Amino acid sequence: MLTGALADRHLSATVILRGLALGMATFLFLTFWAIEHRWNSLVILGLVQVLQFCFAPGWGVTTMLVLAQLPDPGRQFGSLRVWGTFGWMGAGLLVSLVLKADGSTACGFASAAAWLGVAALTFALPEVPPQAERSTWTWKGLFGFETFAILRNPQHRALFLSAGLFSVPLAAFYPYTPMHLQDLGVQKVSAAMALGQVFEVVSMYAMAPILSRFRLRSLFVFAIAVAFLRYILFASDTMAGVLVGILLHGICFTLFFIPAQIYIEHHIPRELRFRSQALMTLLISGFGNLFGCLGCGALRNACTIGGHTNWPLYWRVLAVAVALVGTYFLFAYRPLGAGAGAGELVGAQATDS
Repeated sequence: MLTGALADRHLSATVILRGLALGMATFLFLTFWAIEHRWNSLVILGLVQVLQFCFAPGWGVTTMLVLAQLPDPGRQFGSLRVWGTFGWMGAGLLVSLVLKADGSTACGFASAAAWLGVAALTFALPEVPPQAERSTWTWKGLFGFETFAILRNPQHRALFLSAGLFSVPLAAFYPYTPMHLQDLGVQKVSAAMALGQVFEVVSMYAMAPILSRFRLRSLFVFAIAVAFLRYILFASDTMAGVLVGILLHGICFTLFFIPAQIYIEHHIPRELRFRSQALMTLLISGFGNLFGCLGCGALRNACTIGGHTNWPLYWRVLAVAVALVGTYFLFAYRPLGAGAGAGELVGAQATDS
């Protein structure tokens, strides 16, 4: 929220991204150096916290940098955002097949080098000046707390809260799917997890025609339904079921969170957009992931007896949690007007209606 407020009112988003990238490179290196040399666990935990201060705002700032350059974000954003997916896939293959570092600190050092590359690339990006008028420095303004006022709008509130709630059961995917794969005998776990980006690529490229044909509400509901199906497949406790479920990750991620970012671009006032993207990130990567990691971790402990995890039970409980989020969204989210399709929203003027 601090970063969003700075980008909206005081600093170029390009400069902010450069600083975040340098911070990521520095603290990734220090964190993995500390792990490799077995520093005190409290020191490592402290480094991770500082690392998160740099990492958490990164996606929101990057997204707004891209959206600010696009005359038609709904039709253009997907084909650009897909390069982030290519990078994710490449990272998984690099770690597993080239560095052979699935259980090594080498992956962290490689990531630090990549973030230095990001910092260098920012010098080739256009400057994106603040959109809102400068204001006096206050704690409320500095941390963007006034952005919470957009949640008074029932539609904004339903979307933002659903995104945060949806992130709670989804938080189990990255830490616990690899563990399940290992229990099923899969050796190249990072490469297997990269399968999730296959359908993500397809969904990104299909985003423009999808947005022109379907209402946003339908896309959000479909994404939640796919997430539910994915955890049901995981609950089969078979290698085929888990791998197919990983493939479905790209669909549920893309068709919920990418349209949500485009929604902000078109339906939040310009002077609040960086802060609104930051609020979305706070709910997803902050509160959603925090309670998701704590809750999903506690659930796994409850489902583990004698060192063996009852994966079918674990994933079924999370499938129920996804279904509850879907139920809330269905009742809470209402389109902007009767017959308002996603295609109409893509071409809409920025508004707080």
